[in-house]
Amino acid sequence: MAKKTEKVKLSKDGSSIDFVQSDSLPTSVKKFRQSPEIEGFYRFIFENDLRVEGYEILYQIIQRRKRDREEAQTAARRSKTK
Repeated sequence: MAKKTEKVKLSKDGSSIDFVQSDSLPTSVKKFRQSPEIEGFYRFIFENDLRVEGYEILYQIIQRRKRDREEAQTAARRSKTK
């Protein structure tokens, strides 16, 4: 049986994930999900049974981005009224 190659590797001390980072950010959602970084993140979550923790991390990131976007829109509205 062939040895399975690992796409996600833990660092030697186990404190971080090692994978190759791409040079550019994908422009579409589909390409973003298929990027090596995101694929590696999902694989790491699945292989280490960290689904609850992964959900919490992604939820916090989404909430922070939503809040930042709303603050930027509010600031833009304020600058238009001046």
